[in-house]
Amino acid sequence: MNKNFNPISRPKNSLLFSILFALSMISITIKSIAQEKPYQEPYRPQFHFSPKTNWTNDPNGLVYVKGVYHLFYQYNPFANVWGHMTWGHAISKDLIHWKHLPIAIPEEKDTMIFSGTCVFDQNNSSGLGSKQKPPMVAIYTGHVKDSNQSQHLAYSLDEGKTWTKYNKNPILDLGKKDFRDPKVFWFAPKKYWVMCVNLPQEHQVQFYSSTNLLKWNYLSDFGPKGDTSGVWECPDLVQIPVLNSTSKKWILQVSLSEKMQYFIGEFNGVKFIVDSNQKTILRPNAGPDYYAGISYGQLPATQLPTSIAWANNWSYAGNIPTSPWKGAMTLPRNLFAQNTNGVWHLVQKPIATLNMLRKKIAFQKLATETKDETISLESIGINSDVYECNFELSSASTEKVGISVLNDKFRGVEIGYEPSLKKVYINRTKTNSFSDRSFSDIRYFTAPVNLTVDKIKFKVFVDNSIVEVFVNDGESVFTVQAFPVHSDKNIKILNTTTPGSVKNLQVYPLQSIW
Repeated sequence: MNKNFNPISRPKNSLLFSILFALSMISITIKSIAQEKPYQEPYRPQFHFSPKTNWTNDPNGLVYVKGVYHLFYQYNPFANVWGHMTWGHAISKDLIHWKHLPIAIPEEKDTMIFSGTCVFDQNNSSGLGSKQKPPMVAIYTGHVKDSNQSQHLAYSLDEGKTWTKYNKNPILDLGKKDFRDPKVFWFAPKKYWVMCVNLPQEHQVQFYSSTNLLKWNYLSDFGPKGDTSGVWECPDLVQIPVLNSTSKKWILQVSLSEKMQYFIGEFNGVKFIVDSNQKTILRPNAGPDYYAGISYGQLPATQLPTSIAWANNWSYAGNIPTSPWKGAMTLPRNLFAQNTNGVWHLVQKPIATLNMLRKKIAFQKLATETKDETISLESIGINSDVYECNFELSSASTEKVGISVLNDKFRGVEIGYEPSLKKVYINRTKTNSFSDRSFSDIRYFTAPVNLTVDKIKFKVFVDNSIVEVFVNDGESVFTVQAFPVHSDKNIKILNTTTPGSVKNLQVYPLQSIW
């Protein structure tokens, strides 16, 4: 939760807030009724979650309760800009299709509701519910502008429909201006709850324990380490399986400024110890539009660790040309650890249930026949920039090779392999449709690639203004926003001297979740 982003002015008292809130809800309702085709605005994602109207940023409180996935998120109920931070709320049965619910935890008086966690206190350790009706408990940062950040609590006895703020808030206060974004989970070996929370300016994650979610005891610090070029925010600590193994590792992720980093190691319930072979800064996403990624809590034992992030960038988030909403979430992805040449790294795979959005395959070709081929989406029965595209490139290629999506002659988002760098890349240079220097300057992105295999596999999700790319089954991932000048409904094979450079090309139109 980036507290340095410029807010709009906010109400001075709770009565005014209530009046403005009621008026905003009436306005949203009227707009919704008047809008003949909701979720059909220019650039609107069709299978990435976004609110109906207004600003959103960090995902919050991802938790699974009684067969339902809850997604809370930073939300401004009054406008399409940052401010009045409140927890929005949506639920899903499959992590794909979402149902909007009323606001969960609103800003009150001088305290905004910043990022945090939600847990299902099924044994009523907090005493805020009962064994018959255990509470959902949200722990979040209460932000008082230019004064204090401390950890607060709210609870729900009706599975998240309504919320009550704890009457003895805050539950953890160091008297600091910057102290935020608690992640809470149950650590079974120690039989207590663990909270990891950031000291942003010190570039540290602090760990606390509690048996009742109300009183917290200090355990340890982690950091400074890795990238300290920006404030640390939104910590996430979760145990993940090692790919193709029965063993597990712990991953600690933090966000800073416009990017994220992660550490892989071990957590013993008191301290997180990063693997000694991690010598370089590791990023969970090689693209620019990935922030505040957090994992779901209390998933069934049979389900893989799953995370969601904010698909945006603080450098230009307030200026992207979308209305009446601003901001969306990434696709959910499963997390794995993999050891390559003695170094642990993160592998991310899009959740398998995304396949349910596929319509009948629209295009398939074993190899491109020419060196400069353009595939018109309309000619293969796709009338929008909402699709999945899979293809392969040769790792032995000696020239730049790949495809361009959102393409129309000289425009497009290029995705491919650059042999001179021995890296995969994505380039959105030619798609900017609005004037923002920060967006224009952040345009070309690369990631290392495993060249010991014969082919480089790409899975690309195009969703109007969001492009997500998973390379070699998630060894590298890119999340990129792009806002084409026109409706650029083509896929173009990049101009090479070698016909057949792109192989096993498949294109699936995807259904809207709305």
